[in-house]
Amino acid sequence: MKRYLPIIASLLVVAGVAFVVINKKNSQTTEPKVEEKFTIGSFTKQRSCARHPAFLKQLKVTQPITIDLSQQQFKGLAFLWGKNLSNVIHPKAWETFEHFSTYALDEVGNAYLAPMPFISIKPTTFNLQKNIYKLDSKTGKLEIFMNLDDVHPTANNPYGIISLVYDCDDHTLWVSAIDESDYREQKGVIYHINVKTKSVLQRVEGFDALTITLLKSEKGKFLLAGSARENTLYAYGIENSKLSSKGEKVLELPSAGEHIRKVKVRGENMLDLQTIPFSYTLIAETSSDNERNHYDAKWDTGTSTWYLTKK
Repeated sequence: MKRYLPIIASLLVVAGVAFVVINKKNSQTTEPKVEEKFTIGSFTKQRSCARHPAFLKQLKVTQPITIDLSQQQFKGLAFLWGKNLSNVIHPKAWETFEHFSTYALDEVGNAYLAPMPFISIKPTTFNLQKNIYKLDSKTGKLEIFMNLDDVHPTANNPYGIISLVYDCDDHTLWVSAIDESDYREQKGVIYHINVKTKSVLQRVEGFDALTITLLKSEKGKFLLAGSARENTLYAYGIENSKLSSKGEKVLELPSAGEHIRKVKVRGENMLDLQTIPFSYTLIAETSSDNERNHYDAKWDTGTSTWYLTKK
């Protein structure tokens, strides 16, 4: 019997090792995978290259200066300036293309504008929504900068180009359009446009961006996009001036009926959000300010959580 003891001991050792290996493999395959929550990381407000139009200096316009696209007093756009913003510059020629929704200034003061259908639709309304407009910094002349032929607004959805932002890094425009979307399907497009050549560098399809803006964080550069269909803010990564094909959810508003219409980087880990009800009709967009809500969205790095405070 003694002569078999070494053999028995060896077999027991082999069996024990095999048991440990098998259990380890089983534990690896049965443990649920925990997906890492997407975050844009810590960020702060970046200095913008935007400048006010040069023609304002010739007119001896002084700070503070703001561009009014509110549709409440003026058709098109107007510059309000001086104490209490009581002075106005609003040439009649700036009413030619009806109303605008958002604007972006470049490093020399040119203003690029996205169109906005008003509550009463005219025969010319749909064609106006296909264009990006430009207010020349030197002359103050407002004209069509670029036409996007694949934008097709209709009576069911009168919105075309709806938001834009100027990229100071490569002097390009990011533009969103939601023209062919309906209640069942979103067919929105985000365009990346070369300002010098007026050519489309990239098209990302399948997302209705009600608003867009740029943000830089410790994790990289992002295009933030407020959804026209959800109460959600998304982020698209930007690498080598190219937009990723998929947006990641950043935060969600408390009410399902709210949609982010404007988003600004206000400070360290702080966003300013303006929300509206939106249903691809003109009613909500042109309604009173009482239906618009404002939130401070604060990113807490310690808890990796967004905290929303209604203003």
